[in-house]
Amino acid sequence: MTDDKLNHFNQRGEAHMVDVGDKPVSQRIAVAEGRIRMQEETLRRIIAGEHKKGDVLGIARVAGIMASKKTAELIPLCHPLSLTHVDIKLTADEKTRTVHCIVEVKTDGKTGVEMEALTAVQITLLTIYDMCKAMDRGMSMSRIRLLKKSGGKSGDWQADEENWADDWTLDFD
Repeated sequence: MTDDKLNHFNQRGEAHMVDVGDKPVSQRIAVAEGRIRMQEETLRRIIAGEHKKGDVLGIARVAGIMASKKTAELIPLCHPLSLTHVDIKLTADEKTRTVHCIVEVKTDGKTGVEMEALTAVQITLLTIYDMCKAMDRGMSMSRIRLLKKSGGKSGDWQADEENWADDWTLDFD
């Protein structure tokens, strides 16, 4: 069950940072995922380590870790957190021509780390795009979501298994 109250607004309807001062410290964990799809040759070069810019996945992993630590600077009402662990797993799948990113973020604190995990996924995938865009501008990022979280007053939560569409398009006409 979720609390549908929009707690980033005060009684006057003004945006504000939520007061977490009275909340107890607990271990908070969040896991998020996302994918980037690309041309077969782009993925082949990444896997083989033949990209002229270097280790694409290694650099993307570092970018994701850095982004998780800067989430409060990017998302206006997020609390700055002292993270205790960030783990980024990148798995290349030649059949689907994707790199799958799973990020786990941990802290001992008064508020959760869902935004830090989601930010890390997005920046990891954007870094892959940035490093490979010269050879493949048609890459697409998708399926970015929170998989699970634990800790805090609301307790544990896990995403339902969904049937995600492989491709989607927008009609701008």
